[in-house]
Amino acid sequence: MSLLQPRRSFLSGFASLALGAMLHRDGFGAEGGTHPDGRPHFAPKVKSVIWLFMNGGMSHMESFDPKPMLTKYAGKTIAETPFADTQNPKRLAIERLVVPDGNGNQRNVLYPLQVGFQKHGESGIEISDWFPHLARQVDRLAIVRSMWTTDSNHGAQTQFHSGRHQNDGDFPNLGAWVHYGLGSLNDDLPQYISLGNREYWNKKDGHYLGPAHDAVPLRVDPANPLDFGRPERPFSPQAQAVGIDLLKQLSAVRTAESPRDAALAARVASYELAFRMQQSIPEAVDFSKETPETQALYGIDVPHCRPFATQMLAARRLVERGVRFIQVQHGAGGAGSWDAHGGLKSNHETNTRAVDQPVAALLEDLSRRGLLEETLVVFATEFGRTPGSQGSDGRDHHIFGFSVWMAGGGIKGGMVHGATDEIGFHAVENRHYVTDIHATILKQLGLDSRKLEIPGRKRLEIDHGVPIDAILA
Repeated sequence: MSLLQPRRSFLSGFASLALGAMLHRDGFGAEGGTHPDGRPHFAPKVKSVIWLFMNGGMSHMESFDPKPMLTKYAGKTIAETPFADTQNPKRLAIERLVVPDGNGNQRNVLYPLQVGFQKHGESGIEISDWFPHLARQVDRLAIVRSMWTTDSNHGAQTQFHSGRHQNDGDFPNLGAWVHYGLGSLNDDLPQYISLGNREYWNKKDGHYLGPAHDAVPLRVDPANPLDFGRPERPFSPQAQAVGIDLLKQLSAVRTAESPRDAALAARVASYELAFRMQQSIPEAVDFSKETPETQALYGIDVPHCRPFATQMLAARRLVERGVRFIQVQHGAGGAGSWDAHGGLKSNHETNTRAVDQPVAALLEDLSRRGLLEETLVVFATEFGRTPGSQGSDGRDHHIFGFSVWMAGGGIKGGMVHGATDEIGFHAVENRHYVTDIHATILKQLGLDSRKLEIPGRKRLEIDHGVPIDAILA
């Protein structure tokens, strides 16, 4: 196959992107008033979202939810600990604790914490010693320690992004709904961007909303940031501009004949957007004008930080340029690099060293530039790890309680919301299904998910979630 056909396919995709990002705003495709008009449903608190996802299942107990009882009773089964005392109302009944882990296995022999914890910031929140840089940002974080989900395997990645089990069928993910609901902040850039691989879970973000609402995958490489994002052969900007001007003139003739031809409008917009993206996308991921101090802040000069550091700096630059939703995946591929069935300590030490400094730098840099107030940063993973051991030094998948955090626009910093029990098994206080995170983000963006439904696609109540108002300022 020649390069021509893939390029035509790519431009066809650009037509969908342009239609979704621009034509709703201009009045095309809003049949019967059933589609969003690009305006929020109520006053938003933020403009953009940076969604950070740790693929594989990060241990909540070795990150943001310390459980010293695991170390105190290490090697004992749950039945041998005080947590089995059903007569003590302050303890959880053994019937609630001795249940299978996410994979249906009994992991009842408690495994000690593999890292220490220290209190940090004015809030005094305990953070794992594996996150020394993020610990200095703790007063900006709202940590939710009471998440739960239902998919016991890594289809939970799909579930966290869409709210639906992988076997339920194809449903749009959160970024696609945001893209569907809101207009563009910058017509020179995609409004929904994905950084990092997504090899395991489904990459069709929009699903029944259509490919217009899929994320645009970018690489942090100014020379080649986007597949087929450059002309097949060199053209000067001036020559390209002549071509675009001619296209506009020819299109104007056709538009005069068919003023409401949405397909034509989409095609014209697609070529215009493609031309502008050829200029704007490489510039957005070009760090040559970033100061050495900024690059050092992210850890771009540190080998173990560099891959994620470049993505974090790119995320800040994209937000700065008006991109609405940026999804960044860490450790995707197979089950995900955080999947520590064995060797948890070495696994999490490696992964946290890769993300800790870059994520902390992102929060600091956004704050310095006055962007954190209008940007919502989310740090999530599909599930936690078991309090009990798997093998000699691992933890299995755990869906009954785990942690995520949020920071930025409209979020109360320096707080913990929700709780798991004393060994981190069950979420027992202010429990939240994954779509509560979605609902919180949508609320901050000024969107009501019930107004995003489309005819013929009724959503379940659990799909909408409930905003976590306790963490909102």
